[in-house]
Amino acid sequence: MKIVLTGSIGNVNKPLAQQLVAAGHQVTIISSNPSNTEAISELGATAAIGSVEDASFIQQSFAGADAVYLMIPPKFTVTNWKGYQQEVSDIYANAIASNQVPHVVVLSSVGAHMGTGAGPVDGLAYLESALNKATGFTAVYLRPSYFYYNLFSQIGLVQHANIFGSAQPADFTLVLSHTTDIADAAVAALTQPAEGKTIQYIASDVATWQEIATELGNAIGKPGTPYIEFTDEQSYGGMKGAGLSDVLANGYVTMNQALRSGEMQKHFFDNEPAQYGKVKLADFAKEFAAVYNAKN
Repeated sequence: MKIVLTGSIGNVNKPLAQQLVAAGHQVTIISSNPSNTEAISELGATAAIGSVEDASFIQQSFAGADAVYLMIPPKFTVTNWKGYQQEVSDIYANAIASNQVPHVVVLSSVGAHMGTGAGPVDGLAYLESALNKATGFTAVYLRPSYFYYNLFSQIGLVQHANIFGSAQPADFTLVLSHTTDIADAAVAALTQPAEGKTIQYIASDVATWQEIATELGNAIGKPGTPYIEFTDEQSYGGMKGAGLSDVLANGYVTMNQALRSGEMQKHFFDNEPAQYGKVKLADFAKEFAAVYNAKN
């Protein structure tokens, strides 16, 4: 199969490309960074260098594809985040239709069922909707939840304040997804097209924030490190202090509110996957400890 991957060679795309190439597929990876060309070639894939905001480039890149994997790359410089996501979504949908791509796999997210009110996930809901309006192809919308690797942001808190913390209560249950489990699901979805347009939730584990803090604290040799719930104002201030724009910081505050309300994960729990991924919290704790120790 000729498979095109958007999203460069990040945490999901790299293992995804490796598996597809190893299985004998012809893989093209779209990246906006010319310096990634060599690394993409080393994976056995072909680099297509250009912007996902360039409609003619995307049209050309999707030509002749048997399947396309779509993700909307983060762009932290935008002042209209949702507008950027909608622009890219429309470019993707038009290129798929004009090239008559038969199968599409989308990296979406838990919370996309809401349509609006989930911060950055709103743009992914728009992408799903744009593709649902089109015909002539099958599609799988992969909906993972909180990426384990987002927990690496806790390292600074532990090092400088000796706490774990986030904007949900300690007893809040979080659905966790590992990027290798997402890649595994994407490989299957790309190479074994199903009929119609379907949603697939991807979860590796579920745990409360207190359980996460306990597991990670034990892994780094700091048992008993407390978990602190931050207010939205504290979260916003922390994100602004880290250099995020108002639109991004406000978007993540909205997402935290959607999580706390239960609405963001509701559709997941109503349609819980029959099989969870292989990377459990205890497994990720070892990865966390390795990164933590390397920064000490």
